[in-house]
Amino acid sequence: MNSFSAAQRSRVTMHDVALHAGVSKASVSRFIGEDRALLSEATAQRIERSIEALGYRPNQMARGLKRGRTRLIGMLVADIRNPYSIAVMHGVETACREHGYNLVVCNTDRSDEQESQHLAALRAYNIEGLILNTLGHQPDVLQALHQEMPIVLIDRNVEQLYADLVGLDNAGAVRTALQHLQAQGFRDLLMVSEPADGTSSRLERIASFNAQLNDCPSLQGTVIETGPELRSRIQQFLDTPGTGPKALFCANGVAALAATQVLRDLNRHLFEDIGLIALDDLDWFPLVGSGITALAQPTQAIGASAFECLLKRLRGDTAAPQALDFPAQLIVRGSTQRPHS
Repeated sequence: MNSFSAAQRSRVTMHDVALHAGVSKASVSRFIGEDRALLSEATAQRIERSIEALGYRPNQMARGLKRGRTRLIGMLVADIRNPYSIAVMHGVETACREHGYNLVVCNTDRSDEQESQHLAALRAYNIEGLILNTLGHQPDVLQALHQEMPIVLIDRNVEQLYADLVGLDNAGAVRTALQHLQAQGFRDLLMVSEPADGTSSRLERIASFNAQLNDCPSLQGTVIETGPELRSRIQQFLDTPGTGPKALFCANGVAALAATQVLRDLNRHLFEDIGLIALDDLDWFPLVGSGITALAQPTQAIGASAFECLLKRLRGDTAAPQALDFPAQLIVRGSTQRPHS
């Protein structure tokens, strides 16, 4: 047992170990590298005892750079405050750990400038591959980076980027939501989405909502966005006579929180006056009123699959990019109970 502090251990070098063990620096390098079999048993034991006595810890980054491998995977997320991002990130990190990789996460905070700076920083870290949840506003930058390393997209597609995409079956999730609302007797629907801002997943959900309403004459619906006018738009929807019982369809957890806050501010009885279904399933959903009906995304599977796609590319897979669309799971709670006739 040695009494070296963490600070002291960080200052111990390979040269110190070599002097302590009475061997060359090259022998120490072989011992901590992949050539340990070239050393005699006696030499290996001396080096091992010296490493323990001095508290030496190899510089993994330097070793990785020397071999051209850092075992670092980069992940860029557009908004780390979004519970979806955190959940998917956990899935990626778990898969990385299982395969001996470390994850470096950067949050762009929905800023193109921050995204550029983080991409440059990740490149400087010599990451081996990148998992990307991007605003998609800088396709040329991403294309150039893709020439250097494999990239896998999560949730949001970038058409100019010829890369694997892992996310939700958005059309299927919207279809499930509308079928459930229709079966429960709701007829007048309001979809609440975050501003589309070119985000492919949001655009897909909105387009699917409108397309499926066109195919279902018994339903009518409108799409609105979160923001300063959300309260007045929901108030207008509630006050305007419609074709039947009303319900909100929130396109993600952020929209669900904003809409639920508005309903509370308007003193609506949750959920007697209006139905509500939300895409995503957050921890607080069961705690609101009689619980919010949800379309849960398999975030753990999405994150793990994104890493597995990247790992295949790192191992030399040159097959055409694939899109992995996971189905949502309908979790029925009180917010979509049949409206009173």
